[in-house]
Amino acid sequence: MTELKVELTPVTRLDVINVQQCIRERHGDILDEYARVLYCSHHTTGGYIDQALAQRLNHSLDSIHAFLQTFQKLFPPGKSYQHDNMSLRTELTEEERENEPPNADSHLSFISSGLQTCVSYHNERGQPVYFVDLDGVNHKNQKRRRLSTIVGFNKDRFVDRFELEAPTSDRDIDSINLNSEQVGLFEKSQELIRQHGLEKGWIEFELDPNQPGAGLTVNEYETLLIQHDLASVLKNPLQYAAAGGQYLFRNPLAIPGKAWQYVKYDFVRMVNKTLNVPGLSKLFTDRTVRRLFTAPASHFLGMKRSIRFLVVCDGLSDGCGSILQGRYQSPILVQWKKAVRGSRTVTATLRECI
Repeated sequence: MTELKVELTPVTRLDVINVQQCIRERHGDILDEYARVLYCSHHTTGGYIDQALAQRLNHSLDSIHAFLQTFQKLFPPGKSYQHDNMSLRTELTEEERENEPPNADSHLSFISSGLQTCVSYHNERGQPVYFVDLDGVNHKNQKRRRLSTIVGFNKDRFVDRFELEAPTSDRDIDSINLNSEQVGLFEKSQELIRQHGLEKGWIEFELDPNQPGAGLTVNEYETLLIQHDLASVLKNPLQYAAAGGQYLFRNPLAIPGKAWQYVKYDFVRMVNKTLNVPGLSKLFTDRTVRRLFTAPASHFLGMKRSIRFLVVCDGLSDGCGSILQGRYQSPILVQWKKAVRGSRTVTATLRECI
């Protein structure tokens, strides 16, 4: 087993970096002997494309850029996001307000596109593994310093599992920080890690499949971002998309009987015209577009039913591993349909790398 810390430096605000290539340039073939690799980002506007999605996009940089830029067009920079209104950010000092980047669009794009902070790849020599940065150069034209922890291993084994009831409100639209003391998910998870003396692996949190209307993401739990900006998306995805990008539509609802054909035509036209990637329009036509305009927020957003966090030794826990959590990373339960019994079941599964 091998653990690496890799620093990445994006050169543009939206940047896609082949991490496997960076590792090979800096560390040679150190990962070649392993069947699987865990890639873990420490950030909330920079993460990884999972292997299944990368395969559907043919591991093509053009297709990946096009896929991401489409979501960015739904959440354009400079829009009136509450998160970016620094006069409302009372938790920040005056100095912090001066330096805080207006990047709500990047957070929303991260969540909606289904980027992940921790992914597991079957290790295939020569196959790229992409780190995506949605806010790689800040508003002062400064390049971000991005960190990833990478673990090469051959097999994993099941260690233990527990269930926890996360209390939810009676509102349809709501977000719950699972890392809060009230929920206690991380505290109970860390206790399980200590009980088993686990040094390296991961813990996966998954929602009960019998409780629809919710998803999980890892992001910054900032009140204005989560409770206002994200909530605006969840309340009415179609209305939000229409308001967010006038170029996206030519008033398709003015002709109700032909609404879908016009919407589909305009969306594909936008993809082809602005992104100009052959073949990508079919991906959106057949799945994403129909779901975007005819299905609820569960399909509008790339919200997952499960998320994972890396467990590694930090040198401070007597040889026992701890959950690796970036400074602003929180596990967030997002619901767009209130839970029947006022809570949702989250299953935590601990696995060990061997």
